[in-house]
Amino acid sequence: MENALEIIKLNKIYRNNVQALDNINLTVKKGDLFAFLGPNGAGKSTVIGIISSLVRITSGRVNVLGKDITKEADYAKRNIGLVPQEYNLCQFIPIEETMINVAGYFGIDKKDAEKRTYTLFNQLGIWDKRKNTPRELSGGMKRRLMIARALIHSPKILILDEPTAGVDTELRLTMWDFFQEINSQGVTIILTTHYLEEAERLCKNLAIIHKGNIIQNSTMDEVFDMKKKHTYIVKTAEDIHQEIKANGLIFKKTDYKTCEITVNDGISVTDLIDKLKSLGINVVNIISKRNKLEELFMDLTKEEITI
Repeated sequence: MENALEIIKLNKIYRNNVQALDNINLTVKKGDLFAFLGPNGAGKSTVIGIISSLVRITSGRVNVLGKDITKEADYAKRNIGLVPQEYNLCQFIPIEETMINVAGYFGIDKKDAEKRTYTLFNQLGIWDKRKNTPRELSGGMKRRLMIARALIHSPKILILDEPTAGVDTELRLTMWDFFQEINSQGVTIILTTHYLEEAERLCKNLAIIHKGNIIQNSTMDEVFDMKKKHTYIVKTAEDIHQEIKANGLIFKKTDYKTCEITVNDGISVTDLIDKLKSLGINVVNIISKRNKLEELFMDLTKEEITI
């Protein structure tokens, strides 16, 4: 299968001698829905900036759909749609006009641009706001507009930088459905997100960047296989006076009636409740502390996210 993106021995050193990227290698297959994760300052934005020709390469090579972006910059730009994390919309132009103007940059005539705008705005639920300016839209509608704008030229690769930041749960779920739909139509999606549930739900493959290095590059299934333990938060009916000791359990008390218990993956919630009951502990509530991707992310990047 053809690769949508190939990053080969890529380095970026800024003028202040800070090395943002250290000889990284990364491949994203065509048609993938790929999660690109990392703590703040890890190098994600630098990689995205380089792919989208906004940041210059210090050394190394980046290929988009088989072509070197330093030699075929226009080709890369025509085939990439970017949804940045920050809003960068002209606040005083009606959003329908914004779409037609952006389409014009890619040589799309007005009639075709109007058709594409109608389709995208309906898919994203903002057609009835087409005469409004961005300053009249809610944050969620602005986010949807930015996604529509990135897709106006029908790119083969869509880069989503924190696409659901600040939106409510209902809209987030709607946007997930939309991303899966366009991915099923052949659009390669590269997603950065701090909602690790989002990456786990949507993505097939992932890479984690930390201090300018790729420290994890695998399928999501491999992530699940790596994490052989799982942590639960347990609330009890009575105060916990003793330390819980049993084979296969790691115990940590957090307050009088709450503890964290880590178990091997083969132990189900029912098994855990039964085990605690046999030790004289009545469970009132039990929830998963975090999903497996989040546990891996915490383990690999814990130096960066201590408070």
